Amino acid sequence: MDQGQNSEVKMNLMNLGTKQVHTQSKPQEREQWGSKIEFILAVAGHIVGLGNVWRFPYLCYKNGGGVFFIPYVLFLFTCGIPLFFLETSLGQFTSQGGITCWRKICPLFEGLGYGSQVVVLYTVVYYVIILAWTFLYLFSSFTSELPWFYKLFVEFWERRILGLSSGIDHIGNIRWDLALCLLLAWVLCYFCVWNGVKSTGKVVYFTATFPYVMLVVLLVRGLTLPGAKDGIIFYLYPDPSRLSDPEVWLDAGSQIFYSCGVCTGVLTSLGSYNKYTNNCYRDCVYLCLLNSFTSFVAGFAIFSVLGFMANEQGVDISVVAESGPGLAFIAYPRAVALMPLPQLWAVSFFVMIIFLGLDSEFVNLEALVTTISDMYPAFFQNKCYRKLLLLAIAVGSFLVGILMVTEGGLYIFQLFDCYACSGMTLLLFAVLQSVCVGWVYGADRHYDNIKDMIGYRPWPLMKYCWQYFTPAICTGTFLFSIIKYTPLKFNNTYEYPWWGYTIGGLFTLSSTLMVPLWMLYAVSITPGTLRQRLKILCTPARDLPTAPLKKEKSKEGFQTFTGLYTLRQTDSPDVAGWNSHQEIKNLDGLITVMNSDPKQFH
Repeated sequence: MDQGQNSEVKMNLMNLGTKQVHTQSKPQEREQWGSKIEFILAVAGHIVGLGNVWRFPYLCYKNGGGVFFIPYVLFLFTCGIPLFFLETSLGQFTSQGGITCWRKICPLFEGLGYGSQVVVLYTVVYYVIILAWTFLYLFSSFTSELPWFYKLFVEFWERRILGLSSGIDHIGNIRWDLALCLLLAWVLCYFCVWNGVKSTGKVVYFTATFPYVMLVVLLVRGLTLPGAKDGIIFYLYPDPSRLSDPEVWLDAGSQIFYSCGVCTGVLTSLGSYNKYTNNCYRDCVYLCLLNSFTSFVAGFAIFSVLGFMANEQGVDISVVAESGPGLAFIAYPRAVALMPLPQLWAVSFFVMIIFLGLDSEFVNLEALVTTISDMYPAFFQNKCYRKLLLLAIAVGSFLVGILMVTEGGLYIFQLFDCYACSGMTLLLFAVLQSVCVGWVYGADRHYDNIKDMIGYRPWPLMKYCWQYFTPAICTGTFLFSIIKYTPLKFNNTYEYPWWGYTIGGLFTLSSTLMVPLWMLYAVSITPGTLRQRLKILCTPARDLPTAPLKKEKSKEGFQTFTGLYTLRQTDSPDVAGWNSHQEIKNLDGLITVMNSDPKQFH
C-alpha cells in the first residue's frame, strides 16, 4: 500500500470513526438516583420490612435466645452480605435490571432472571394483602374504645377482619371493607412509583425513615412498662444446647434470605440506577448491618411489650409469644389494649407496620417494572408506555388479590407465602448465582469490574464466598430443607386438600424451572457444536463497560486508529455506523499495516 492509498484510507476511516463514535454517544442515558441517600433509603425500605418486626424476634426466642446470633451472624457474613453485594454490584456494573444483567454477564444463566422475577411478581401480588389488613386495623383504632378491648382479640381477627371460612374449598364472599383497603394500598403503591426512580427516590425519604421514628417511640414505651425486663430476658436468655439442633441453623439461614432480600433481582434493579463510580461495596456492608441491627432492636420493642402483657395476665410469656400475622394482629393489639391511651399506641404500631410494608411493596413493584422495561428499552423510552405497564401490573395484581380478601382468602395467602416465595427456591437461586459469577463469569473478572467502579478490590473473603462458602452452605441448607420438609398446615391443624398442595407445588416450580428450561432453549437455538454453543452462551456481552485505555504517548493519528481498532473489537459488525463489510475489511488491512510499520502514520 503506497503513501497515497494510505492517506486516502486514513481519511475515510477517520471520518468513519468519527461517525461511529458520534453514533455510540447518543443512546438515551439511563435514569439515576437523584442522590446517593435516595439509593440507600430505597434499599433500606426494601430490606427493612415486616420480617424484622414479626419474624426475627420470635425466631431468636424460639432458637435459644442469644445463641441464635451465632448461626445468624455466620450466615450473614458468608451468604447474606456476599450475595447482597454480588447482586447490587452486577446491577451497577451492567446498568441493567434483574433479567438483562444475566444476559450481559452469562446468557446461559438468563433463566435466573426470569425465575427471580416470577418470585417478585408473586410477592407483589400477595404482600400487599398485609397492608389491607393493617389499614382496616388502623381505621378500627380511631374509636373511643378499641373494638378488641374485651378479650376479643382472636374473634376480632378471624371474624371481623377475615370472616374466616372452614377451608380453602369454601372461598365464600368478598370482604368489601378489605377490598377497599386493598384498593387504597394499590393506589398508594402506584403513585409511589408513578415516575420511576424520580418519584420513588423522593417517597423513600419519608417511608423508609418514619418507621424508625415509630420503632424508637414504641421501644421507649415498651421499656418503661412493668414486666418489660422479663420479656427481654426471655428474648435473649441463651440456651447453648439449641446449637446442636439443625433446625436452628435452618431458621438462621432462612431469616437472612428473607430479610436481606437477595436472589430476587430487586437489588440488581435498584443498583442499576447508581452512578458507575458509586462505592456499592461500602453501601452493601452498611445496609446489611443496618438491617440486622434493626431486627435486634425490634426484638426489644416487641418482647418488652409481650413481657408486660404476660405480667398483667399472670401467664408465662411463652403463652403470648407469636410470630407473623399472629404477632401483628393478635398479640400486639392485645398488649396495647392493656396500656394507658391504647388508641395512641395502636395507631402508632399500625402506622409503623403500614410504612414497613408499603416501601417493601412499591420497591418490589419498581424493580419488576424496571426489569421488564430493560428487556424492551426502545419501546419503553416513551414514559407513557412505562406507566401503562405499571398500571397493568397494579390492576392485574389487585384482581388476583381479591381472592385473598374473601372469607377463605387467608388459606390462599398462606399458599403464596409458603410456596410461591419459597425459601428453597431462593436457596437454589443463591447456589446458581454464586456458580455463575464465581466460576463461569469469573470471580477475579468481577473483582476487576468492581475495582474499575470503586477504585479498589473488596475484601478477598467476598470472592471466596462466591466461589466456595456461599454455594456450599446454601446447598447444604437446601438439602436439609428438603429432608425436613413437611406439608403446610394452617394454624398447625388444618390440612389442605390435595389440589391445594398441587397449586402450591406449581407456584414453586413456575419459578425454579425457569432456569433449566431457559438453558435448554438457549442451547437449542444457538448454532454450532455443543461445546461451541456452551462457549458462546458463557461469553459476556461485548458492550459491557471496560477499564479506560491507558494513555499512550503517541500522536493523534495513531490514537484515532487505536480507538477504531477498539471499536472494531467491541462492537458487532451490524451496528449503526459500519455501512459495509468492505469498510471493516479496509480497517483490518490498515490495522495490519499499522502493526507492521506504525511510523508512516505519525
